[in-house]
Amino acid sequence: MPPKNKGGGSRGKATEPSKQDTPKQPQTVKDQQWQYYYDTNPYQKSYEQLGLHGMTPADRQAYFNQEYLKPGAAKTLPNKAQKELWKQLNEASVPLRSLPRPDDKQWGFDKNGRNLGDYTVDEYEAYTAKKTKLLLLLDKSTNFKSKRARADRGDVLLVGDIAKPCTCTEEDIEAERARRKEMAELQQDLYGVKTDPFALDPEWDDVIPIPQNDPPGALAAIAYSEEYAESMSYLRAVMAAKEHSPRCLRLTERIIMLNPAHYTVWLYRFSIVQDLNISIPDEIEWLNGVSFTHIKNYQIWNHREQLINHYYPAIVTSPSDVANLADSEQKFIVQMLELDTKNYHVWSYRQYLVRKLGMWGDTELQSIETMILEDVRNNSAWSHRFFVVFSDPSHTTPDSHATEHDPKVPADIINREVEYAKSKIELAPQNQSPWNYLKGVLIKGGRKLGTIKDFALGFVDQVDSETEAKVYSTHAMDHLAEIFKEEGDKDSADLYLRKLGEKWDPIRRGYWEYRRRLLEQEQA
Repeated sequence: MPPKNKGGGSRGKATEPSKQDTPKQPQTVKDQQWQYYYDTNPYQKSYEQLGLHGMTPADRQAYFNQEYLKPGAAKTLPNKAQKELWKQLNEASVPLRSLPRPDDKQWGFDKNGRNLGDYTVDEYEAYTAKKTKLLLLLDKSTNFKSKRARADRGDVLLVGDIAKPCTCTEEDIEAERARRKEMAELQQDLYGVKTDPFALDPEWDDVIPIPQNDPPGALAAIAYSEEYAESMSYLRAVMAAKEHSPRCLRLTERIIMLNPAHYTVWLYRFSIVQDLNISIPDEIEWLNGVSFTHIKNYQIWNHREQLINHYYPAIVTSPSDVANLADSEQKFIVQMLELDTKNYHVWSYRQYLVRKLGMWGDTELQSIETMILEDVRNNSAWSHRFFVVFSDPSHTTPDSHATEHDPKVPADIINREVEYAKSKIELAPQNQSPWNYLKGVLIKGGRKLGTIKDFALGFVDQVDSETEAKVYSTHAMDHLAEIFKEEGDKDSADLYLRKLGEKWDPIRRGYWEYRRRLLEQEQA
């Protein structure tokens, strides 16, 4: 054991960590974990806030000494040094055990896509209590299955000297039914997973399942799980009977949870929604939960489009209903993009939604501006902005191609977008997205690339010099090569393309040489 501090008084206080404000009560379990970490690593926060040079000599020494608390580290020191180490650690009140640095990604997400680390302490305790309860119920359910298997085999149980047959009573079975119902509720509450075991549901007694008909000795037989194979057997039966009923809707839900990429099930589900006149808002709410679990699944978004197409004619005469739908869908899209800001399926659906619900204008534009402000390199956001601005039917030509001049677009919109792109280029000159956007805007406005020549020249200097050249954006050089070509200055255009390949962008040298050859061909 390290020796106790016998010095007392000022010597003990001299090595205490710098005083800090009384820590706030943690609001979330993530905050609580960080508080525990800093409590067991008392000098870490001083190091992070002040750096080594900003710490007092005593704090700095205590910080370094903490490293020797790692298993086996102190034994690398001589005995005398070890004694001095333990003395200093004791005087500095350094905890002998410390927690590892937390990882904010460790918590995972709940069924609604919320990070569990953002739960309050009470919420997380309630959440873990449900998980614990579910595990206990699963354990009891496993014991029940073992007990019933022993009874089915006719096993006997020795109680003292008496052999009693193993039995599974009706009370045991009823208790298991109730247990499974409670488990299903917990699984739905925790994970959004619905349980509908056919063998325990009398509703399915009239259906004769149709199993997968693989020929004997099939070379590529798929090893389906038992649960999935059973569900598909019932699906084949109800589809063959062309049944559209609530139980079939529940069946599709179960199969989608097992295999969300099964497009036939999605099509069948939509036909049921149509025939039963299922509430579209309710179906969309269910679909949201599936989407948070399978964010890259294409069928989810195809189903969503079908739902909107089916629902829209019923609300098209009610502007308030259309506005409410647009608002709810936009909020959902924002949540999905928070999980993956460049999810292709989400952006494709967003374009569809803008067209379908007429979500042109400031609200959508401001939403995109916020995303670009958060990540100026988000090419998906730049593409969507171009779509919103230059596909708005109020000031664009219908079906105008993205790479052709549209005389209907007002000059003030072109000017606005040019200045917007320039402002973002100045933030990150080597970011290709706003340069491409700027070029597209000029094309839409029927303006020559030369109108931004002075702006582009601001990012290059003395390109022809071997020693004094300065280039802050290779994309500016690319645009300038085009501008010089546009002006008929083929020599300057060739110089910029050659310098890009030789010095400023050699990884794409083959491309720049190809551009030079095209330039030569045009000269010829």
